[in-house]
Amino acid sequence: MPMPVEISGLRYAYGQGELRRPVLRGVDLSVAPGEILLLTGPSGSGKTTLLTLIGALRAMQEGSARVLGVELNGADEKTRVALRRRIGFIFQNHNLLGFLTARQNVAMALETDAALPERERLRRAGELLAAVGLAEHADKLPAKLSGGQRQRVAVARALAADPGLVLADEPTAALDRQSGFEVVHLLRDLAKSRGVPILMVTHDPRILDIADRVVAMEDGRITA
Repeated sequence: MPMPVEISGLRYAYGQGELRRPVLRGVDLSVAPGEILLLTGPSGSGKTTLLTLIGALRAMQEGSARVLGVELNGADEKTRVALRRRIGFIFQNHNLLGFLTARQNVAMALETDAALPERERLRRAGELLAAVGLAEHADKLPAKLSGGQRQRVAVARALAADPGLVLADEPTAALDRQSGFEVVHLLRDLAKSRGVPILMVTHDPRILDIADRVVAMEDGRITA
């Protein structure tokens, strides 16, 4: 079975000329099917830049990155957009739309399937919210939910379209200890039940036990 993520010799820098600042310095990394891999390391070590390159959120510069079978080095924007639709993203601040209910926020992830009627999208969204323990909160706006509940909505949204990969950037950073613990264990259980690999950037030592593997970065390189 091919690896969902295969990276070799990945290099990336911000700026040009005298202002050029290398951020990734020859990164090699793979993520296996169904694996939960945590990426740790100090701020500025390149973790989030690596995640955005794997997620096709920015264009590559040097090296090879095959994500869900797509080579991203040299890929045009159309290819990157198509790949992003196959990836579930979870961000630190959940990025929910405040004028939509929890159900509508989750249903948005299904809008790429034009053959799916709105009623069916909302029904599926409701099922996912029930799976993350929010059945009674499906029709509330984000402002009426706690931080942990909003991040649960983000988990449901990330898994809505049956992604081939989930990328999470500091998903527990804005949560208290208990909420963070509950969210990442819920994410692990849902992803494992679906066989979806997760690559998660975190500074949070409390959640290392959910990982199949922990990879440390420092100064743009993988150190362990």
